[in-house]
Amino acid sequence: MAWGSPAEDQLDYEYSNDSDSSTEEDARLPSKQQVNDDDDDLDVDLDLSRAHGPSTHAEKRRVQNAIFDTYARERILKVTEKEVKAAIEGAKDESLSIRDILAKEENNGLITSSRDYQTELFQKAKEENIIAVLDTGSGKTHIATLLLRHIMDEELTARAKGCPNKIAFFLVNSVNLVFQQANVLRHGLDQNVEGICGAMGASLWDKTTWDDHFTKNMVVVSTAAVLVDCLMHSFINITGINLLIFDEAHHAKNNHPFARIIKDFYDTEPDISQRPRIFGMTASPVDANTDIKQAAKDLESLLHCKIATTSDLTLLQNHIRRPNEHVSKYSLQQEFETPFHQKIKASYGEIKAFQKFFKASKQFSAELGPWASDIYWSFAFSEEESRKIEMREERVFHKTRRDGSVDKLNEEIARLREAQELVRNHYFGLPTATLEDLSDKVLQLHSWLSDYYARSDEARCIVFVQQRQTARLLNLIFTHIGGRHLRSAILVGNSSGIGDQKVSLKTQVMTVAKFRRGELNCLFSTSVAEEGLDIPQCNLVVRFDLYRTMIAYVQSRGRARHRNSKYLHMLEDKNTHHQMLLLNARNAEHTMRAFCNNLPKDRLLNDVDNDAGRLLATETDFPIYKDPDSGAKLTYRSSLSVLAHFVASLPPPNLEACLQPTYVIGHSQNQFVCEVILPEFAPIVSMKGRPERQKILARCSAAFSMCIELRKKNYLDQNLLPTVRKQVPAMRNALLALSAKSKDLYKMRIKPEFWQFGYGTVPEHLYLTVVDVDAGLERPHQPLGLLTRTAFPQMPSFPIYLKDGQASNVISTGLLKPLTTTEEYLDSFTKFTLQIYDDIFNKGYEYDVSKMWFWLVPIRTDSIMSPSTNPEHLIDMEQVKYVCENGEYRWTRETSHDALADRYIVDRGDGGRRFYSVKVVPDLKVDDPIPGFAPKYKSYNDSILDYSCSLWKSARTHRMPMYDRSQPVFEAEKIPFRRNLLAAVENDEDEAKVNWKAYLCPEPFKISALSTRFVAICYVFPAIIHRFESCLIAMDACALLGLDIGPRLALEALTKDSENSDEHGEEQVNFKSGMGPNYERLEFMGDCFLKMATSISTFVQQPDENEFEFHVRRMLMLCNQNLKDAAIDYKLYEYVRTMAFSRRTWYPDGLVQTKGKGMKKTGPQVIKHSLGDKTIADVCEAFIGAAFMQHNKLGAGENTWNPETWDVAVKAVTLLVKKEDHLVEKFSDYYAAYVKPRYQMAVATASQLDMARQIEAIHPYHFKYPRLLRSAFIHPCQGFMWEEIPDYQRLEFLGDSLLDQVFVMDMFYRFPEKDPQWLTEHKMPMVSNKFLGALCTKLGFHRYIRHNSAKLTHDIQSYIEDLEQAEKEAKGVMTYWDHTPENPPKCLADVVEAYVGAMFVDSEFDFTVVQTFFDMHIKRFYVDMSLYDDFAGKNPRTRLKKLLEINFGCKESSDRVSVVPTVIPGARDQVIAMVAIHGVVKFDHVAESARYARVKVAKTAMKSLEGLPPFEFKKQYGCDCKDDEMDEEFEEKVKQALAYTDLS
Repeated sequence: MAWGSPAEDQLDYEYSNDSDSSTEEDARLPSKQQVNDDDDDLDVDLDLSRAHGPSTHAEKRRVQNAIFDTYARERILKVTEKEVKAAIEGAKDESLSIRDILAKEENNGLITSSRDYQTELFQKAKEENIIAVLDTGSGKTHIATLLLRHIMDEELTARAKGCPNKIAFFLVNSVNLVFQQANVLRHGLDQNVEGICGAMGASLWDKTTWDDHFTKNMVVVSTAAVLVDCLMHSFINITGINLLIFDEAHHAKNNHPFARIIKDFYDTEPDISQRPRIFGMTASPVDANTDIKQAAKDLESLLHCKIATTSDLTLLQNHIRRPNEHVSKYSLQQEFETPFHQKIKASYGEIKAFQKFFKASKQFSAELGPWASDIYWSFAFSEEESRKIEMREERVFHKTRRDGSVDKLNEEIARLREAQELVRNHYFGLPTATLEDLSDKVLQLHSWLSDYYARSDEARCIVFVQQRQTARLLNLIFTHIGGRHLRSAILVGNSSGIGDQKVSLKTQVMTVAKFRRGELNCLFSTSVAEEGLDIPQCNLVVRFDLYRTMIAYVQSRGRARHRNSKYLHMLEDKNTHHQMLLLNARNAEHTMRAFCNNLPKDRLLNDVDNDAGRLLATETDFPIYKDPDSGAKLTYRSSLSVLAHFVASLPPPNLEACLQPTYVIGHSQNQFVCEVILPEFAPIVSMKGRPERQKILARCSAAFSMCIELRKKNYLDQNLLPTVRKQVPAMRNALLALSAKSKDLYKMRIKPEFWQFGYGTVPEHLYLTVVDVDAGLERPHQPLGLLTRTAFPQMPSFPIYLKDGQASNVISTGLLKPLTTTEEYLDSFTKFTLQIYDDIFNKGYEYDVSKMWFWLVPIRTDSIMSPSTNPEHLIDMEQVKYVCENGEYRWTRETSHDALADRYIVDRGDGGRRFYSVKVVPDLKVDDPIPGFAPKYKSYNDSILDYSCSLWKSARTHRMPMYDRSQPVFEAEKIPFRRNLLAAVENDEDEAKVNWKAYLCPEPFKISALSTRFVAICYVFPAIIHRFESCLIAMDACALLGLDIGPRLALEALTKDSENSDEHGEEQVNFKSGMGPNYERLEFMGDCFLKMATSISTFVQQPDENEFEFHVRRMLMLCNQNLKDAAIDYKLYEYVRTMAFSRRTWYPDGLVQTKGKGMKKTGPQVIKHSLGDKTIADVCEAFIGAAFMQHNKLGAGENTWNPETWDVAVKAVTLLVKKEDHLVEKFSDYYAAYVKPRYQMAVATASQLDMARQIEAIHPYHFKYPRLLRSAFIHPCQGFMWEEIPDYQRLEFLGDSLLDQVFVMDMFYRFPEKDPQWLTEHKMPMVSNKFLGALCTKLGFHRYIRHNSAKLTHDIQSYIEDLEQAEKEAKGVMTYWDHTPENPPKCLADVVEAYVGAMFVDSEFDFTVVQTFFDMHIKRFYVDMSLYDDFAGKNPRTRLKKLLEINFGCKESSDRVSVVPTVIPGARDQVIAMVAIHGVVKFDHVAESARYARVKVAKTAMKSLEGLPPFEFKKQYGCDCKDDEMDEEFEEKVKQALAYTDLS
């Protein structure tokens, strides 16, 4: 499979286009028969690529590219204004009703999401009793959930006033639905819900038990019979119920328990005001073949309700996944007796008890085949069934008192047992998929199931039958012939046993649960599964036995919930009764829908008043807006289409966003008030219109008000076109425009300001800093003293590396007491320091005390040192004076051999030759040859004397004869030429790894007066002073910004040790060793703190803005462009450290050089370095991180961090963002600037107080402002006008940054050695929606979410079921949340973040509440971070590849992205991602980001392909790939399937 490289993903931020496939484009591609070899058309070339079969990889790639390029050109032609118009038209749900109103404008449209009809039915149900007639799968339960939530809020208010407690009953028609609906309601309500059925022994409960349930719960889900008993025994009165919900309300007739509740208890309550509200739900008001109008009238009368539905059910169907219906015809033989049947009949045919078995056996011979007919007898004569027959015969005998003795009874029972033994001993064999064993009807079913289960087990199927025995026989048959991927079971009622298999309620529940999880994938079921069984993955429903009524047809069809599902009618060929059943069911459904559509106007929700067009056309009091610049006119009618255009053009932040506005209609003083709700990522989310007399006018008013507000804030331009697309990508480009590849040359500081203090004057005091190494050096050493004009800052320790790789840390200690200088002291220190430069580093400088930056002195090792020690007691003045007085030695004949031991030897003519002498070697003479192990020196290797002289040829010729031939030879250790001890020995420093031994003559050399112990530390000094100066320069940067940051963190924040330091996880380019830690980790921390600080500031300072505007404001502060601009203003680029140690730059600049390299230099060195724009921005974030890390401390006696220590970091943010949106100087300023909004301060309702109490039981934080807590749980789809509380988006914006901070702090301190790449990858699971969604459900927060979306309720419920199963299978492994098949709904994660944000605000910005939440609920998941090493590597494209290659066996698929221009007003260039199968592009998605487009197109393809059986995939997508493992029999079946023509 050819999939593009992720490196191609270069753009960002998505433009959503929900086109899933490209059938029209596919149709335009020529077929193989149309290809002409002489045709030069590119489309022909595409098909030739398949006809000719490109063989090489390169050729295939060229063909694929040509296909994608052509498709992209054709596809992009549609991404014009038509794209937006299509989005508008596709979203309308009232276009037929309002066509006359909007006739004058071609592009007007009303966009109503799938939530609108549910919201309006809910509003209707609040006012009066209704029966909601909606198709299966349209979300009736969600409407019931909304109504329950409303009733519970009223109930809590009533209880707070002292009214008697009432309870709501949700009544269902089957035991299975008790548990299913109770589970749904638990996920959608924030009060306790209990499911009760007779199987739980409810009939045995006393009043105490019932009272306990009523006290603990506010909602009871039960079968109607349970409530009948409860009312009959007066465990509860009808007046103690506030709501009765009848699920499948069509059952309410005759003597059904639904009807008994109304007739016996509801109607008998004289006080109508004390009767409960009634809400009925059904897909059809009738459940039998009867007169629909009369049946509907009777149902309304019985339930005291009005039927209510939508104005256009066909439009509603656009939101419901309907299966494709197919007809499979079969032929049946006449009933017959198999040989085994005849054998039993011949012996026992006269036994009356067996007659029903003989009849059933003959029926199964025709329906299921001979093998089923025979195996049925094993059911009939099972041990349990035989016992029943014997008991029945005994009962009849004793009841009738027949003539004869008991011997007659014993004889009959003996024969029964003989028959049982005969069946038990018979060998039935195994069934084969042939007519010899099975009927054509079963074989037809086998053919269909084989197509679905041949290659994988992902399909889900329900086969409906009429009889239990049929279900059991089919299950047994397909256990043998179904194949290895089919796992089947039966689902039947639990009222009695079938054969020897007793079906319990638990068995039913477990069977459904296993089917839902995929442990079972095929159910043979009776009608028990027709009502309410909700399995979204079910993609095949088979009516093996046909339905008897229209509602059985509608409800069983509703079990096929998958988008690619099929509904199969199995009809006997030429059976007119079967044909009439199908025809009558369809006609009855059509009649029912016609009846609903013809209901009176007051029953039709969403119905737009017929005179609305007349009102809009004639009345003049509707407002009009005319743009003063362009003259563009906005009217009531046009506002609908303008707003629809605006929403369709929004760039969504996630891949699943719905680009439609939602209109919520309410009532106020006999008028309609509408609130329009835009998607949560819109710049303005909600707006209410003024009250109007008609619903359509209220909608127009809300749309008009929203458009005016959008225009005021420049989200609509002067032509009423969207500008959001122009603004958001431009601002986001501020982030993207900066790259490490965009560079410039900047001046780099080499020396710190510190050396300028007192420079040019003779100091009166000097300050001593003692420098030593804690692990020693390669040879004994003496500590070094650094004398400076002013007190030297305390420097952090840092390592130097010895030649064996061992680290030894440099420790510096500054003395508090200064040294009072004298002329003698200054003279000695200066001469001593200059002697060091001369002897060790071959540099000569003019003597000038006033221009000395610092002085070097040896430190005595026999004194105890502390910061308060007198410096005079520490300086080795004896050695200083000795060196000043002697300077150097020369060898003479009087020089003793001992005087040549342990001396520092200097070659006058070669600055690179320095030695430590060891001892005189008496056995060697000056003319002896040099040993072979000695290092070679130029060409002077004839003798030891020759080797010792470094003079050039002329001087050498003159001097060599003059050397004393009697001088001794001494052994010496050559000092390696290595200065950068800040790094380990590198590859080009191999000399330093060897202890080079040489033999020298003393006369040609200078013997230094410096002690070898002091020289040893002096060789380390260049590295030490380089690091000291780097720290001092970093401190200069801190002083520039006025930030209190220590030298260690300051230097780390400024260190860039490679050209791509910011590219974490990549191989470092031009890495410079020995620079110490680079800024990566601090930048990681600073980035996080910057996000939190700017989020809090934005939240505080802009209380009236929404989340979209928050993101914009924050982005303008923390974007790299802004940070870089601030850094340039401060000239921070001068302080960035990009150079490793250099032998050319560590020397002091103030003295005049008289000897050595660099002598001709005039003035200070000027060096420029190349810095990327992004590097400069990163340094700003690193500085913020350093300010945070420098002062972040735990609270006194606590384990929580103290935000009061973050003031310097807050100040750093203010300095480096340089925006008015962040002007605070310390952390407490945030809360000081916060003004509590009115909604937060308002009096909380009883419902809000109750919710706060329940949440506090989950997490022990008490909210002072319960309405603030409520806001954290209000989904954006719920209008503001419901509770006058904003949704959670603003709090989620805040909480997201707070959780980020606590996550990063935990990892940063726990893993101090991990790089930002590791930290980023391991932060991902913590902040992922998948984890936070799981945490939300683990805490039970999902129960309290206030929303208005049926799909959301379903998605949450499905996710929780998957999560619970994953946790069960994980067996204690904490990563269980990562193993659910689907991601959680995003709102779950949003609610956790919003809750954290709400706690933070309620606690007056106390960060400890955030950390406490983390410690209590999150930290335990991340004790072992190695569990998440692979978390970052998951990709939907990988899943699609696996689906195509493994499940479908397709080897010819590929994907590609292409950038194409757009002509949409206000839009950017587009990216189209495509997936091709066998050379034809089948799926595409248009976005503004290759990354999002690829993910979205992969998800789109997955949605279309998942659930398809392999044969169907091959048929639809033209796949002819051969499976290497496919046997000939299976291949033949596939060919038959591809040739099969569906009947419908």
